[in-house]
Amino acid sequence: MEVLRPQIITIDGRNYRKNPIQEKTYQHEEDEEDFYQDSMEGADEPCDAYEVEQTPQGFRSTVSAPSLLYKHIVGKRGDTRKKIEMETKTSITIPKPGQDGEIVITGQHRNGVISARTRIDVLLDTFRRKQPFTHFLAFFLNEVEVQEGFLKFQEEVLAKCSADRGVDSSVFQNPKKLHLTIGMLVLLSEQEIQQTCELLQRCKEEFINDITGGKPLEVEMAGIEYMNDDPGMVDVLYAKVHMKDGSNRLQELVNRVLERFQAAGLIVKEWNSVKLHGTVMNTLFRKDPDAEGRYNLYTPDGKYIFKERESFDGRNILKVSMKKRKLEILGMCPK
Repeated sequence: MEVLRPQIITIDGRNYRKNPIQEKTYQHEEDEEDFYQDSMEGADEPCDAYEVEQTPQGFRSTVSAPSLLYKHIVGKRGDTRKKIEMETKTSITIPKPGQDGEIVITGQHRNGVISARTRIDVLLDTFRRKQPFTHFLAFFLNEVEVQEGFLKFQEEVLAKCSADRGVDSSVFQNPKKLHLTIGMLVLLSEQEIQQTCELLQRCKEEFINDITGGKPLEVEMAGIEYMNDDPGMVDVLYAKVHMKDGSNRLQELVNRVLERFQAAGLIVKEWNSVKLHGTVMNTLFRKDPDAEGRYNLYTPDGKYIFKERESFDGRNILKVSMKKRKLEILGMCPK
């Protein structure tokens, strides 16, 4: 890990370097029991939000989850499920791998069912967060005029700054993929994809049309900025985006969309406001042209990946102006 090029995190609108530490990896197939113990701290707090049905045999609760995550509830040789059942005095029925359905928890005591449900939710949330992102919610900025302006910017940078450390054509965004990212999503089933589409439609009906007046928003891309605090060691360079009429309507729109998706559990809450920007250069593109940022840090089985990246010297690039380009934002397209 490169000490001089740590990950950048944003807190209250300010960027900070995250000092490298040894990441803890979990070998789920071998150390499932240890992982279960670590994850269960504080998991027995009673939760009144759960729907628990009383039956002639006792109590019952169901959990909807993508089949991809079932194995993490079962555990190696079924050890995780057995441990939850033993400690909560419940019975847990899980659909077979590849089959859709619900996890069913039954027990003689309501508190036991709630405790098992809480533990399962903790495990599901933990392992969902470790899945690679599958979709992103974004406005695409690939109008022809914008693409042409971006290509001129790229040509000028390469002509004037190609001798600068780390600057080459591989770190530039594909002009057809220019976009404003609202948030990253982990959608693990067709049901979750459908839920996302329905939520987008409700956003459109409930507030997007009111904010936009039913018309496209005209925005401009003008000027460039860098993500971290050292222009001599840049990983992400982006074009600033703002409304042509000077209003805050676009920011209001994306913030409200983000809030809805966070409330629905489809986007993990890492920030309260979207930083509007169009990435034009990203050092992750050197090895992965489809990289979306510092996101896919885990393999599907939960092992941590460190994406090594080589920064570039952006001091001279910042002197190259990103001319104003007008574009119309026509809608949001989940990829």
